[in-house]
Parts: sequence; C-alpha cells; structure tokens
Amino acid sequence: MPRASPRQKLAAYRAKRHFDTTAEPSGKDKVARGKGLRFVVQKHAATRLHYDFRLELDGVFKSWAVTRGPSLDPHDKRLAVEVEDHPLDYGDFEGTIPKGQYGGGTVMLWDRGFWQPDGDPERMLKKGDLKFTLEGAKLHGSWVLVRMRSDKYGKGKRNNWLLIKHGDETAREGDADALLQKDKSIASSRTTEQIAQGKGPKPTPFMRVKSFERDAVWHSNRDGDENKERKSATPARGRMVSAMPRFVEPQLCELVERPPPGDTYVHEIKFDGYRMQLHVEDGKAKLYTRKGLDWTEKFAATARAAQALPDAMIDGEAVALDHNGTPDFAALQAALSDGKSDALIYFAFDLLFEGKEDLRKLPLETRKTRLKALLEKHGRGSKTLRYVEHFTSGGDAVLQSACQMHLEGIVSKKRDAPYTSGRGHDWTKAKCRAGHEVVIGGWSDTNGAFRSLLVGVHRDNRLVYVGKVGTGFGADKVRRLLPLLKELAAKTSPFGGIGAPRGSRSVHWVRPELVAEIEFAGFTADGNVRQAAFKGLRADKPAEEIEAERPKKSAELAKPKSGKIASTISAGKTPVVMGVTISHPDKVLWPDAGDGKPVSKLELARYYETVGDWLMPHIKGRPCSIVRAPDGIGGERFFQRHAMPGMSNLLDQVTVWGDRKPYLEIDRKEGLAAAAQTAAVELHPWNCAEGEPELPGRFVFDLDPAPDLDFDDVIAAAREIKERLEALGLVPFAKTTGGKGLHVVTPLKVKKTEGIGWKQAKAIAREICARMAADNPNKYLVNMSKAKRHGRIFLDYLRNDRMSTAV
Repeated sequence: MPRASPRQKLAAYRAKRHFDTTAEPSGKDKVARGKGLRFVVQKHAATRLHYDFRLELDGVFKSWAVTRGPSLDPHDKRLAVEVEDHPLDYGDFEGTIPKGQYGGGTVMLWDRGFWQPDGDPERMLKKGDLKFTLEGAKLHGSWVLVRMRSDKYGKGKRNNWLLIKHGDETAREGDADALLQKDKSIASSRTTEQIAQGKGPKPTPFMRVKSFERDAVWHSNRDGDENKERKSATPARGRMVSAMPRFVEPQLCELVERPPPGDTYVHEIKFDGYRMQLHVEDGKAKLYTRKGLDWTEKFAATARAAQALPDAMIDGEAVALDHNGTPDFAALQAALSDGKSDALIYFAFDLLFEGKEDLRKLPLETRKTRLKALLEKHGRGSKTLRYVEHFTSGGDAVLQSACQMHLEGIVSKKRDAPYTSGRGHDWTKAKCRAGHEVVIGGWSDTNGAFRSLLVGVHRDNRLVYVGKVGTGFGADKVRRLLPLLKELAAKTSPFGGIGAPRGSRSVHWVRPELVAEIEFAGFTADGNVRQAAFKGLRADKPAEEIEAERPKKSAELAKPKSGKIASTISAGKTPVVMGVTISHPDKVLWPDAGDGKPVSKLELARYYETVGDWLMPHIKGRPCSIVRAPDGIGGERFFQRHAMPGMSNLLDQVTVWGDRKPYLEIDRKEGLAAAAQTAAVELHPWNCAEGEPELPGRFVFDLDPAPDLDFDDVIAAAREIKERLEALGLVPFAKTTGGKGLHVVTPLKVKKTEGIGWKQAKAIAREICARMAADNPNKYLVNMSKAKRHGRIFLDYLRNDRMSTAV
C-alpha cells in the first residue's frame, strides 16, 4: 500500500479551516529541512486551555492536545488526545484564531526544538508506544507517548494517549506544573494577553531555519529559585589572543565500565586510530600527535585537504576504514608504514581555536556547532575531512549499538564542559571489548618461527609482566615487526616483579621501547591478560607512559569533595543507586524483615549494591528470570523471563535458540539497581555455563522435605549427597533457598566438544538421586507425589534442565 503524501495527510486539517478567515497556515508553503526532526509545543487558550504537542514526521506534524500540559514529573501521566496532522509551517504560527473558527483562541509558541525517536517511529506509533528524546528550550530528555488501552486497536471514540516523562536527569519530581507557570513565548517573549491584543514583537521564525539555539534553559530547584528561566552563564564568544599556540595538550578520556547516565553527556563513536591535532594557519596545515610530535609528513593527504580551511586548531582522530566502513587499526599501521595516506580519514570532533579566538572555555556543544559550520562551509566535498556527529540518547543504548556494529566503543562528553587538557571526568570512554596498550619486553619462537610477544605495563616505576600475546599475527605483520624487535635486542629481561618469564633458547629480550595495542578477554586472577590478540604498534605513545588501566565505575565519577562515593542524591531529592534513579524509594516491599522493621525499594537497591560483587559471578552471562512485587510481597507478584518495552538499557537481553523473544540477562552490577527499580525481589538464573545457554554449567539438587521433618534431617541429606558428589570428583556447595529446604550445587566445566548437553546432565543428576533413594528408601524418594512424601525428602533433580532456573 503506497504511503500517503503530506498533501493527503493534511486533508482533514484543511477541511476544518477557512483560510480566508483564519491566519493559520494552509500548508502549501514548502518548509526547508532542518538539521533534525523538529518539535513544537503551542500553548492554546481556546475554550479550554491546553498545550498542542507536535512532532515532525514524514512531512507533517503528528499532533496531540495535552489537556494539562507537559509535566517533568515521571509520576504524572498527562492525557494527550491525538488530533489531525498539521503542516510544518504551523510550527511558526503564533497569534489569534478568530472566534467561531475551529480552535478559536490565542496560540503561543511555548517551546520548540528537535526530537529523536528511540527506534522506528512508524512501528512505535502503530504499536501505541512512542519513545523519544526532546532537545528544546524548555523540554529535554527522554519521554514516551502511550496509547490508552481502550484505544490500542482503534476501538475508542477518541484516540487518547498519555504523555509521560521518563525518569532521567531532566526529570523533576514534585514540580508537575512549575514549568507551565511562566506565561512567556519562546519565539517573541510575549504573554498570552499580549499575543491576544496583537502587541509586542513578532515571533522569530524557526521552521525556516536549519539550526537551533536554546532560547532559555529552565532548571528547577537550582539557585534557590524554583521557576527561574535564565540564559546559560557560559560566554557566547571565545577569548581573543594575539596568535594561536603551536600545540595544546589534548583532553583525555577516563576509562569507565559503562557510559555515564542521564542527558548531561553526549556520545560519540570511539575511533580506532591515532589521536591527531590539526593546526591550520596561513593556508598551511600541520598535524601533531598527542605528545606534540610533528607527523604532517606521515599524513600528507590530510594536510593537503586541510589547506582549504581557514586558520583553526582542530582535535580529531586519523583512521583507516575497512571495506565495511569500520575503523581498522592494522590497516592504519600498514598505510603509515608504506607511506600511503590518501585513503585515511581525519574525523574532527572538537574546535579549540578559530582564527585568533580561543574557544576552549566555551561549552562542548557550542564548539562542536562551530566546528560543523566551519567544515560545511570550507571542507564540503572533502573525502578526507569528516565531522563527528554525536548522540544525545542514553549512553548504554549507544554503546550497545556500537558493539553490534563491531566498533571499539563510545566516548561520552559533558555537553556543557570547557576543553580541559589532561585526563578528567568530563570525557569518558566505554569499550565493547577489552583493549589495552602494553610495552613489548621480548618475544618467543618455536623452531625459529615467531610465536608470541612478551608484554608488560608500568606499575610503581617498573615494567611488570602481564602475559603473552600469541594471536593476531598475520604473515605481513610478522614481516614488519621482526626487524624492529631484532633491532632492539637486549641481553637481560626488562621485566621486574614476580611472575616474569625466565630466559631460554626460545625467548628473546628487547629494550622496552615499542608500544603495542592489544585486545584481550580480561585479566586472570594473578593479573595476566587472557586470550590477548595483537592489533598493531603505537608510535604515538612513549613506552614509559604505559600503565595499567582500570575502568572506573559510574559512582566513582560522582565522588563528592569529601572523597566518599555518592550512592544517592542528597536528602530531599530522588535517590540514585549505581547511576539508577529509584522512584517511589519508600515503597515497602517487605513489611517485616524479622526485626519488626519494613524494607523499602531503596533498601533493596542498596542491598544489591552491597552484595553485587559476590552476586554477579552467579548470574552474569545467564538468562535470568525475575519475580517482581510492585506492591510488596503481600500484593500481586509475577514471574518475568522476557524483556519488556521500556525496560532499562542496563538490563541486557539474550536471544536463545528456539525462542524469538529475547530473555532478560543481568551482566553488570548496575543492572541489579535497574532490577530493584522494577521491584525485582527474586532473581532466578538459568543453570547454564556463562555465555553458553546450550551448555549445563552446574548441577542443582533441591532437597525438599515433608512437613513432618525438621531441618536437621535436611542437613543430614545434604551431607550425604555431598559425599556422593565428592566421590565423583565434584566440588559441592550448600545454598539456602528461603524455606526449610536446601540446594546442593556443584559447578561443571563442560566444553562443547565433550558432547555433554542438557539431556545427559539431567540423566546424570537423576541417576545420582535414584541411587541415593534406592540405598535409603525410607528417607528419600525421587517421585514428586506429595502423598508419598510423608516422612521423607524429595530429591528434586528436575532443575537440571535447559530452561529451568534456581533462585
């Protein structure tokens, strides 16, 4: 079925209006495309005051009448009645619709900006669950429009939706209507009364321009003024200097486990290349490494392309792309080694100087806006110079997309922060796969053929051995690498400390001057790298600066000046645990924890934070069902195994063979706080191996006693099954389950090649239980029948199945 044109979509709009009477636009004028999808909110003082909420899509404005106006409180669900599509030039309309005409009354341009759907907007609209991000003058952050149940399939008299603010850093609990109290146009600064009287300046057009500047920024409960509308305190222009410096020390990223939450950061793709500073002056371009080395000759093609730019200092990354358009560090190394830079790309992400204007004190967003304008004007058509776009949606979602595209990770930057040389919290990096820079201290061979690199990092002023790098070496890499290693040959080991390899005929030491970039699967218990693969050499970083890099947790980025980690926001504000906002923190989940005191949802989240490091190894990499109790354990509880729309990005999803719907999985500690936010009072992981749903990862024997037995009988049974498992060479552990029973658990290490799957594991577990019951039929049974269980313990082996879980 062909898609309707904007003209066809506006038929209902035009049929309701007489354009010889009303000043509203007819929609016949063409509107230039903006830099993104636009949104407009118009305060409409008609028969009943309401706010018209409009989102640009497919050449028209999808429109809703929000009866009480948008609310920044996530607990407020505002009725939004879907109305006819409006033309795009309606986004500039501010004035009075004559009485007697459809919608008669005064219309104010209350807010405007750009919006971004969190997925396919057409599909979400059809489903009745439209999630999106706003970046306007008054409205920001994540929102959702949900079609009400009676209207979900078009059966209602009206198409009613609910407009709801998501609980991010732009939310303001308790300030439901504070934002609406300011009666002032965003386009003309007029009040509703002034617009009705035709007084004051005309509104500044927005729909016909391609860029957007925030007219005002609204902050609640800041500086002691709840409804203060103010301009940004940052300067609009940079400081003028007599001349640009030759080089500026670059701003560096802090490695983090996950991107910072909220909308105070923007997110860029992390490029796998060389950080380079581009200096253009008087038609000549130079490129400097992060340590200030002049590498213009190595990047001759980039320098030639940059000569067309005006005087400027630009921060960026030089990258080689593979046939899929993905950064390829090995290809970059090969291009530089061969002196071929024509195919390399310079990705520009920051502007430090424009002429003699020092921009470093300006907010990041301002610097990037000016950088984009500079490149569009002077670098248009260049295949070598490219501007780096950024994303304003949730960092976890951006990272997940980057990983799915096999990229290295993302860089998150504070949108309002100045450019500050050195490493700090304003710029962070989160990686899809573990990577590190290491110093080469030696290499080994087998029968004269290259085998592996011996590498280390600096700790306490000495080079500490961290393991071997034995993969990632093609014939071409070895051909380029061996002469460099032999040139640095040394008689003694450069490594200090415990664990360094000993010299032998197959080990060759080198002076620790070469820096290698590697990927690896993590660290072993003794600090060595696991499954390390060679990516290439880094000539832009000196070996003496290579130190062990530990990812910081999100909470560490928010340390107050006292040095204590801030787990929650100060009293009076919504608490945050591990970066997750806990709504309704005082909701009682357990009325009595045994000491007569109730346990709240916030206390559950803090408990998960406390035990998270012990808990994660048991659930990470395994589908995990949860038991949720939104109204506490005395209310309705439900078992959830699949992901649901609107769930936190911190809760991962895994697709299991044979089932289209993805399963929940909690792969990081912060996901526990997201689970607590949903009132997840129980976690039930699969018993599979980590990351391998098709392989059994542990035996679970559930000892379920008859009501007439006491706990001593269960303990005796647990000890007996322990002895039987130890006789088979297994190591068992006891686990309490909340009732009178016990679980006896023993981990398995099963490889795909061993052929032991779920059926075999279940059969082995049943046989162990059956033999135990046969030896003591008066004590144990393997039959589930409760009638036969009197005076005996049911040895439940049924949890050893592919989709079975254990709390």
